[in-house]
Amino acid sequence: MTEKRDPTIIKKYANRRLYNTGTSTYVTLEDLAEMVKAEEDFVVFDAKTGEEITRPVLTQIIFEQENKGTNLMPIAFLRQLIRFYGDSMQNLVPSYLQYSIESLTRDQEKLREQMSQAFVASPFEAIEEQVKRNTEMFERAMRMFLPFGGVQPTQQMTPKPDDKPAEPTEIDRLKKQMEDMQQMLATIVETKKK
Repeated sequence: MTEKRDPTIIKKYANRRLYNTGTSTYVTLEDLAEMVKAEEDFVVFDAKTGEEITRPVLTQIIFEQENKGTNLMPIAFLRQLIRFYGDSMQNLVPSYLQYSIESLTRDQEKLREQMSQAFVASPFEAIEEQVKRNTEMFERAMRMFLPFGGVQPTQQMTPKPDDKPAEPTEIDRLKKQMEDMQQMLATIVETKKK
């Protein structure tokens, strides 16, 4: 049985220097990026206030990597992400992204094999297929949060001719936004193929 270690404590000082309490040395954002890649867990605290600031420091590492030309996040993705702030989807996005990245991490070896054996366009098809599977699994998971497990599409009631169309529910809006995201991803994949 492997022993679970406590995360390394990193302190950030007012002069923007980062201090690794585990090694008793000053470190850089690049050092922290290497720790992440080595799967070494750490937590960052503001040395003066004691406030945990791990999220902003990790975001800063991503910002630095993006500035170096290592672009992982397409502009369309960044714009859509910004649109989600303050939106009714805002609370759903983190769990969706976490679920998607965990699924990608789990399947990365299989995707690497597919990409090495395929034509240049095929990796995008493999990724698109993975996104579709993730979305389907996520939708199934979301149905568990609906009362009585949600209504299956085959169980939906057909409106009577004299019924007024129902106002879109929050679920309808979420489905529409997910469909929009799928369409956006498909457009990105198509653009990459050209």
